[in-house]
Amino acid sequence: MAATVRRQRPRRLACWALMAVLLADLLALSDTLAVMSVDLGSESMKVAIVKPGVPMEIVLNKESRRKTPVTVTLKENERLFGDSAASMAIKNPKATLRYFQHLLGKQTDNPHVALYRARFPEHELGFDPQRQTVHFQISQHLKFSPEEVLGMILNYSRSLAEDFAEQPIKDAVITVPAFFNQAERRAVLQAAHMAGLKVLQLINDNTATALSYGVFRRKDINNTAQNIMFYDMGSGSTVCTIVTYQTVKTKEAGMQPQLQIRGVGFDRTLGGLEMELRLRDHLAGLFNEQRKGQRAKDVRENPRAMAKLLREANRLKTILSANADHMAQIEGLMDDVDFKAKVTRVEFEELCADLFERVPGPVQQALQSAEMSLDEIEQVILVGGATRVPRVQDVLLKAVGKEELGKNINADEAAAMGAVYQAAALSKAFKVKPFVVRDAVIYPILVEFTREVEEESGVRSLKHNKRVLFSRMGPYPQRKVITFNRYSHDFNFHINYGDLGFLGPEDLRVFGSQNLTTVKLKGVGESFKKYPDYESKGIKAHFNLDESGVLSLDRVESVFETLVEDSPEEESTLTKLGNTISSLFGGGTTPDAKENGTDTVQEEEESPAEGSKDEPGEQVELKEEAEAPVEDTSQPPPPESKGDTAPSGEKATEKENGEKSETQKPSEKGEAGPEAAPPASEGEKKQKPARKQRMVEEIGVELVVLDLPDLPEDELARSMQKLQDLTLRDLEKQEREKAANSLEAFIFETQDKLYQPEYQEVSTEEQREEISGKLSAASTWLEDEGFGATTVMLKEKLVELRKLCQGLFFRVEERKKWPERLSALDSLLNHSSMFLKGARLIPEMDQIFTEVEMTTLEKVINETWAWKNATMAEQAKLPATEKPVLLSKDIEAKMMALDREVQYLLNKAKFAKPRPRPKDKNGTRAEPPLNASDQGEKVIPPPGQTEDAKPIPEPERVQTGSEQEDTEPLELGGPGTGEESEQKEQPAGQKQPLKNDEL
Repeated sequence: MAATVRRQRPRRLACWALMAVLLADLLALSDTLAVMSVDLGSESMKVAIVKPGVPMEIVLNKESRRKTPVTVTLKENERLFGDSAASMAIKNPKATLRYFQHLLGKQTDNPHVALYRARFPEHELGFDPQRQTVHFQISQHLKFSPEEVLGMILNYSRSLAEDFAEQPIKDAVITVPAFFNQAERRAVLQAAHMAGLKVLQLINDNTATALSYGVFRRKDINNTAQNIMFYDMGSGSTVCTIVTYQTVKTKEAGMQPQLQIRGVGFDRTLGGLEMELRLRDHLAGLFNEQRKGQRAKDVRENPRAMAKLLREANRLKTILSANADHMAQIEGLMDDVDFKAKVTRVEFEELCADLFERVPGPVQQALQSAEMSLDEIEQVILVGGATRVPRVQDVLLKAVGKEELGKNINADEAAAMGAVYQAAALSKAFKVKPFVVRDAVIYPILVEFTREVEEESGVRSLKHNKRVLFSRMGPYPQRKVITFNRYSHDFNFHINYGDLGFLGPEDLRVFGSQNLTTVKLKGVGESFKKYPDYESKGIKAHFNLDESGVLSLDRVESVFETLVEDSPEEESTLTKLGNTISSLFGGGTTPDAKENGTDTVQEEEESPAEGSKDEPGEQVELKEEAEAPVEDTSQPPPPESKGDTAPSGEKATEKENGEKSETQKPSEKGEAGPEAAPPASEGEKKQKPARKQRMVEEIGVELVVLDLPDLPEDELARSMQKLQDLTLRDLEKQEREKAANSLEAFIFETQDKLYQPEYQEVSTEEQREEISGKLSAASTWLEDEGFGATTVMLKEKLVELRKLCQGLFFRVEERKKWPERLSALDSLLNHSSMFLKGARLIPEMDQIFTEVEMTTLEKVINETWAWKNATMAEQAKLPATEKPVLLSKDIEAKMMALDREVQYLLNKAKFAKPRPRPKDKNGTRAEPPLNASDQGEKVIPPPGQTEDAKPIPEPERVQTGSEQEDTEPLELGGPGTGEESEQKEQPAGQKQPLKNDEL
């Protein structure tokens, strides 16, 4: 029995562990019942949410619009967002920030910084010497970095989503352009961290669009690969993407649809904004020509006038997409001079002729990266607002050689809908149909290191090595491991971008630094000294390219192995316990067990062979797949031959392991692991061969970021506090404005009410004059001193006025409530009296109410009548200007007391059982003779029964609900029922015969 108990303990522990995991998931769900997505465009953003009962809905902003301008106005004591900020761009262009995403992750010498200065000269860009970046200098004491401005926008988008969802939201998926590099992606993550958002994923906007397209066409995806091209021209940039849709077999859910990014091409500056800027400059030239002889200033030197022209250019571009010409007109453009000029579509196309020539560029880049031809593309779909320009469509249609362009997708909201679907899939609070997404690496990443080599002549030299870590257009997320086999001391290696030859010279300048990070390892030599008797298996660096496309170095380990003899003794109880718990959770101790259960590790190893053909690099052993959805990835590799002379020491079956020691499986000759083998006998246990024991030592890592240093922790904390202070200031301002509006509205409404008849009826002239005087004084105070009054002062003034008018309002409200309340009381009294009268008319044989119950109800009815009559008489004696004695709350209390007594008797009648009736031999109910009176008349007993014998009682029947409803009007004597009409037709003194189913 004891042995049985011991075997059950691991199962109990496993059950408790499972319950703990489920409880943790439930607690996590309580905080994440709604998730959001933010499609962050250059000009505007779209926010979408998913919450219980609201599947994938676009959020409406405060103006009830589905998209919101990515604009913020920053003043010393005011901050505006969205449409309110966009309208301020004309009044205060310097404080209104737009298109600031173009500065994210950029240093001062980046060409995009100079381009931003040329496009928006009204903004003063300061220099940050610590990070070599720029910031917006609004005033002497007011400056903000691009990350801080983006954090404000993200915080505002969350407030819109929370107002729409009516609950707090923390989790979000944010879209970014596919061409964003590591520095730009980290900048977005820092901005979200400042806003207090938990980023589930940074998803490329082209991937989100492709996901939205696939989700709504799931039924059209099958085993046959479908290649779709998405051409997305937005306000700031253009991205062309080739996506392959196909169903694949997954481990978790069987056959599921999948999208795979096959090719990407882009143009960072080709978009609607550049067209609008050229049209703006054209309009400025026309305005200068109109005032040429008036010695007027150049309109280009006036920021407000240029902001007006840019807004008009945006409107013109939209109208010229559907019309051949249109009249541009602006009232009071500059110096109170109006502007009016006719612009044709031909002129607009001539201004942007070189831009239209760049339209096919991203298409060719995408085809080249995907290694496809246009014949393999089934359809080209337009995305983005700038694709509505007719000339863009004409040039693109000619470039792709198709009959027509696909317009069967919402060009504005597709990315937001795809991103929110991904947010629901990543959140624990929702369960969505699986859709496999395999994004692609745009910029390859490699590892570079230098080591000493000894040539045949004995001369030692340095050799530079490169290892491709993540190749171009390779899938991500994925993990990889690089193994350094020839180091026994501390060393450094570098993480850089790979071959970027597909970028042009200008794109390379905009790209920024091609060096990412220098990694300095500390503790390598100490690890070798710690395990002198172990064989080194190299220094392993574990890299992770996560779902957001951000590269990180998880850890660096020094790995050692040695041969140990297996003990023939039985396994310890603790080992059995751990194995049993693992088996209950589907884990086990299989040698193929992965570190995290989801990612298969890819490893690249430095091969000791020096004369390899991969110069200047060396042979690389690469392990695929990282996140492949195909089931057969978990199959063990073929057995390694004994004749393998590669001394790298790393087998293809080796996986990551975070433990300090582990047992390597005996698969040298290709046999199955210990779980697949039959149980060995006692003799075989003693002859078990030696096994390999692995020891893992953590290596210290120091990272030196080279592309763009992240904000230091203290600086990040100050930025977060700055944004929180601004948010609190905005909330306080809104609260003060609300208090001032409430006070002003109360003053005006009350002054108007004083002259209404219903208020004059319940107040004297002196009372009205007193109230009117206090209201006038408060209005004067609000106009003179209200601007400097605090929120508390405004609220106190409102409370004072309401207290002054409380008696007046109370008298008016009571008189409004009297008719309805008194009518309801009279109706209840009448019905209660009829109910009591009917209850007393029930024959004694069928009576279900006691005399005490009916007497109690009668007493309550009489007391209520008496109270009503007395109170109304007393109220009639009082003047209308005095506090009334007939109160609506008292009427309601009397009604509740009377209704409680009636409901008690009704419930008793509803559930009462009928009393037994005598039956004759045939089972029918004995009926009294027609001329029998109710009292003193004998009843002839049945044959065989004496007169003194009592009738046999009828067995009690349980009355059904339908029978109760049928008999209730009859028992209570309710008017208008069918039973009552039948009863009236019977002769006097005769009871209505009752059928068996009427009780």
